Amino acid sequence: MRELTVLLDGLAFGEGPRWRDGELFFSDMHAHKIMALDLCGAVRDVATVPGQPSGLGWLPDGRLLAVSMMDRRIVRLEADGALPVHAELGALATGPCNDMVVDALGRAYVGNMGFDPYANETPRTADLILVRPDGSAAVAARDLAFPNGAAISPDGATLIVAETGANRLTAFTIARDGALAERRIWAELGAAVPDGIALDAEGAAWIASPITGEVLRIFAGGRVAERFATSQKPFACALGGPDRKTLFVLTAESWDPETCRTHRTARIGTTPVEVRGAGLP
Repeated sequence: MRELTVLLDGLAFGEGPRWRDGELFFSDMHAHKIMALDLCGAVRDVATVPGQPSGLGWLPDGRLLAVSMMDRRIVRLEADGALPVHAELGALATGPCNDMVVDALGRAYVGNMGFDPYANETPRTADLILVRPDGSAAVAARDLAFPNGAAISPDGATLIVAETGANRLTAFTIARDGALAERRIWAELGAAVPDGIALDAEGAAWIASPITGEVLRIFAGGRVAERFATSQKPFACALGGPDRKTLFVLTAESWDPETCRTHRTARIGTTPVEVRGAGLP
């Protein structure tokens, strides 16, 4: 059984981990911070997002994009530290926006909850939104059960998204213009409830399942290659490090905003893996 080595603790709630240029960028969601962490445990503040940050990604010119959850926007970090609105998604997102993957051309695929769990709304399906590099947005796929963590295959041809509300991963073919087609089930997960995901070079997906308290490595079709339990609920994962053979797992005891801000017990743990990461993020 794997055990995670704690690299960083004292967070409110970690989300959206992305490895880039020797650091793990992530959102401390309920602290409204984007941060970066190196393998020695040194951490730095990158930006403050008052609307609550989640998914992260980069435009081809290196500017950081971040989901601003509660105001249903994508914001963009400029060189001078300014954080202007990159895309307004309020007309398309029926719930708080959440995770996001950005492709090599700067096109972002953004999920949303479909309903507001903080307001005890009844669950309903949501649309996955495509945000083009110029900030214009359109619905890319309809009627998904809480489209959450997402990843793009190394050849840029396939998008895989976690449907948290349906216990499955769903795949789409990405057209040249960024449109999504050929929707299909990539894997049914049984009791596991997928949140953040990461792909590796053998075509498997690492999946954080907070409800069952475990991280799984699964192939298309649903074959489970590995699973291990975590001491806290795992909400997100990423493959990084110099050779992309470090699995980062972001865990927390709760996702309630006030509880997270009060107790600050969320962690980032690591474990070495045999197969390097591949694709995006």
